Amino acid sequence: MTNTTPKTITLQDLCTEMKIKPREARMMLRLAISKKGEYPALTDGHVARQPWQWTAGSKALIEAKKALATEV
Repeated sequence: MTNTTPKTITLQDLCTEMKIKPREARMMLRLAISKKGEYPALTDGHVARQPWQWTAGSKALIEAKKALATEV
């Protein structure tokens, strides 16, 4: 039997991968979602007061990585 559940990437996973602190990453992501034109999938995918997490390979995850890389 194969596992069909897509892998979920958490903020902690991204912070480890990109070598940034979770607090700084959350601040950068909050700034990014205020720029809906630049990060539409990230903005649409995040629910307030919920953990930052994405499906592996999703457009929102790609935008999150882009936001964390460019906002530094």
